[in-house]
Amino acid sequence: MFSSAYSLQTSYEQELEQKLRGGGIPGHIAIIMDGNRRWAKAHHLPPKVGHWRGAETLECMTEVASSIGVETLTVYSFSTENWNRSEEEISALFELFEKYLTEQKKRMIQKGVRLGYIGDISPFPQSLKDLLLEVQEATKNGRALSLVLALNYGGRDDITRAMRRIAFEVEEGRLSSKDIEESTIEKYLDTSPYGNPDLLIRTSGELRMSNFLLWQISYTELYVSQKMWPEFTKIDFFHALEAYQNRDRRLGG
Repeated sequence: MFSSAYSLQTSYEQELEQKLRGGGIPGHIAIIMDGNRRWAKAHHLPPKVGHWRGAETLECMTEVASSIGVETLTVYSFSTENWNRSEEEISALFELFEKYLTEQKKRMIQKGVRLGYIGDISPFPQSLKDLLLEVQEATKNGRALSLVLALNYGGRDDITRAMRRIAFEVEEGRLSSKDIEESTIEKYLDTSPYGNPDLLIRTSGELRMSNFLLWQISYTELYVSQKMWPEFTKIDFFHALEAYQNRDRRLGG
């Protein structure tokens, strides 16, 4: 899937990458990959093509994040609101997910990328659920990067499901309501194995969170790019890291 434009590292990229390595690299980056459909429309192409180009960008960003030392990359792949799209587009997205997982399985194993997911995948086609679990099992020993796909994910739904699990534990007598703290809630969120993001990148210039990781981004640094996701490049990713390193993270202090 890589295009030659992505694989060619310019002297500017090298200089910028070297500079970034001297600062603090965020351990966990989350991305709202926005703009696939708008990019397709601007190029007089069907939405499906925009999503395929977006998958190519994700492949590139996974490679870049891993090489520079990011530990976890969480990407908004299919939101709970995406069910409102046409059946044709939803089917195309499921087809893309299956093709992406099939094509990337071997590469992820070779590169040490461990696949994970957050969200409720129960409504997905059985073939996709089986493939997701298969690739997750095949890549479980990867240590270079955790690639976490947010699938049928919504921040409110994540919190709601966590509350249900906590309520069940209280009903069963395994948890006392008086002992419930913020740390307790975090243990029941989908992101419990990965922690909270240090940096959230949103493409296409939109200034909203779109129901993504609502609990987890309380102290996350935000970076908005005007680029649409299919045109987001390695240099754009580096600029986001550069902005992160230039900020004073007081975390409420």
